[in-house]
Order: sequence, then structure tokens, then C-alpha cells
Amino acid sequence: MKGLLPTVSTPTTEVAATAVHDISIAHSPDSDDAFMFYGLATNKVRVPGYRFTHTLCDIETLNRRAREEAFYDVTAISFHAYPYLQDNYALMGCGGSVGEGYGPMIVSMKPLQPDELGKIRIAIPGTLTTAYLALKIFNPALETAVVPFDQIIPEIVAGNFDAGLIIHEGQLTYSSSGLYRVLDLGVWWREQTGMVLPLGGNAIRRSLGADSMHIVTKAVHDSIQHALDNREAALEYAMQFARDLDARLANRFVSMYVNDRTLDYGPDGRAAIKKLLELGHERGIIPIAPRIDFID
Repeated sequence: MKGLLPTVSTPTTEVAATAVHDISIAHSPDSDDAFMFYGLATNKVRVPGYRFTHTLCDIETLNRRAREEAFYDVTAISFHAYPYLQDNYALMGCGGSVGEGYGPMIVSMKPLQPDELGKIRIAIPGTLTTAYLALKIFNPALETAVVPFDQIIPEIVAGNFDAGLIIHEGQLTYSSSGLYRVLDLGVWWREQTGMVLPLGGNAIRRSLGADSMHIVTKAVHDSIQHALDNREAALEYAMQFARDLDARLANRFVSMYVNDRTLDYGPDGRAAIKKLLELGHERGIIPIAPRIDFID
């Protein structure tokens, strides 16, 4: 599992130090998250009285840090992780990634049918990821092993696993490694429920208080809107985080996961989050009953 990358401090106001609220934000070092936070990270979006610092870290580590320590004021999380940290965090109504009939994929070195997955061991990017939750809803009996998300494709190619559950940019690049798609969980989820597959969102620490929670959530919303309104500049910034993607694929990947639903899930998106977590609880995958509330 990756360790923390260096913290990047991005002061967003010049008001007196005694009046400044320092807000820590943590998100994945991926092109879609970088695009989303472009406005705040580059001072294009400023909030009087607030200063933001950004930490980049892989999503499974962020899930566990939020669960164990409530470490960051704002943190990207997998929706699967939310029930474990809901006492300390609320969900932002913006900043989420939703699969519109696409999502995490199971890929393999040789063609396989989904009903053959029970015979093999599958590399997964973490047990708190939404990808893992969807996989266990699909088939709770599958044998899995945790592998850092960016090592899953290399581990399959090396012959250490027959199949792997891939997230992030690997969804667009797996075929270039000679791998075959076995199952797209976003497609499967839509076939089963008629819903989008909510994957990850931003959570905000409740101890900030109601006023700051709303102000910071609006700042994140404004950062997303700024990126969408200034797409070329935001994409150029995001390219430094686009692992193995050229500009065309990076643009496609960002379009998949930063769009109108990132500004607001919509009623059906919020219903899908509720459905996913309640189903996970009903199936015994999540031991804690989810209590979902959004900050807008």
C-alpha cells in the first residue's frame, strides 16, 4: 500500500492568521480528483477566512485513515467505507464519482466467463473500496487478495493472479496489457437495479460545525465548477496525475467521473448510494447500518 505523498500547501486567502480556518483536504493522486480540485489547489477558487492544504494518497489508505483517526477535514472515500466513519463524517452533496453503466472491472490474462470466477483468486484494491463491495454483492463466495491498485495489472501479467478487480485509469488501459474483460460491475449493477453505481465521494468532518461544513462544501462545489468551466487548463493540470494515459484518454477518463453528477448526485444518484449501502448491510457485508446524510 502506498504511503502518503508530500503535503501540498495552497493558501487561498491573505486574511490575518488569527482569522484563518485551516482545512485539510485529502484525495487520490488521480487525474479525475486532480481535475476536481484544480480550482482550490491552484488558488483559482478562494474562500475568505479559509486556507486549504492538500494531501494526495491512495483511496484505500484514505478509507482506513478516516475510519481509524478522522484525520482530515475533507477526505475522498469509497462509499463502501462510509458506514464505518459516519459518526465523525457526513457526505458532501458534491464531489462524487458515479458509474453511468460502467465501473470497476474484473480482468484476466485469458478469456473467462463470470461463472468461472469462483475457481480462481482475484486481486482486489482493498476491502473498503466500493469495487470490493460490488464484487461481494455479485458473488460473496469469491476468493480475493488485497494488492495495491496500481500493481493489480502487473501482478496479473506476471502470472501471480488469474484475475484482478481494477479501478481508476486501468479501466481504460487494461487491454494494452493483453488482458480480457470478464465483468464490468457497473454494467452488472445497472442490469440488476436499473441504477447508476456510486463509487466514491467526499466526506467532511462533523466537528468543523455546521457553518464551516457548508462553506467548505460550497468551496469544493465551486472548484469542480471552475474545472468544468475551464476544462483545457484543468486537464493540463490533471495530466501530471494521469498514469499511463495520453491526453485523449485522460480527457475520456475525467469525463467519465467528473461531470454534472459530480456537482450534484441528483435524487437518483442519492437513492443509488442508499441502495448500495443498505444492500451491503442486508447481505452481511457491512456490519453497521448506514445512516446517510448530505451537506449541500
